[in-house]
Amino acid sequence: MYEVTTLRADLTALFEKAGLTDVEVDAAVADEHVRSAAYRRVIAAAVAPDPRELAAVLVRDPEPLTAKTAVVELVDHVAGETADPAEFRRRAAGIVAEADRLAPEKDREFVRQRVRDWELWLETENGRVPEAADLASASDWMQRRLADFSASRQVLGLLAEHGRTKKIRSTAANRAKSATP
Repeated sequence: MYEVTTLRADLTALFEKAGLTDVEVDAAVADEHVRSAAYRRVIAAAVAPDPRELAAVLVRDPEPLTAKTAVVELVDHVAGETADPAEFRRRAAGIVAEADRLAPEKDREFVRQRVRDWELWLETENGRVPEAADLASASDWMQRRLADFSASRQVLGLLAEHGRTKKIRSTAANRAKSATP
């Protein structure tokens, strides 16, 4: 069992590394909402620790939902600061290795799916047109993101035909009409 003294030590070290001097460690230990807000700040901090090191602390949070949410936010952050799919895969591999310690299997799978989704996003942003099967394996969240933000007429065309929901297909079809070739 994750002891309060271990949680306090983890949070103290994490906050110090990220330069968060205004977070009350005892309040964070006592309240997962305070921890969640602090985790978001740590992740966003320019001096945030190595993603794998940070994920190792996040997955130890005693509240499973808080741990999963923070790890997913870390994956999103790493994807947002990485344009190269290979670099993202390298950085995300450490996060996934740590996330495999999350208690519910569904939480581990959710993190792995989020990584796959971001890999697809970064590949399409780098000009690769995915196969219909790649889009089919993407989450609804990523299909919506691609339909809403992809600049690729080919990607939008595939989503207009193979998107999982009517809204995704409609959005992609409408955007494909106005996308530049």
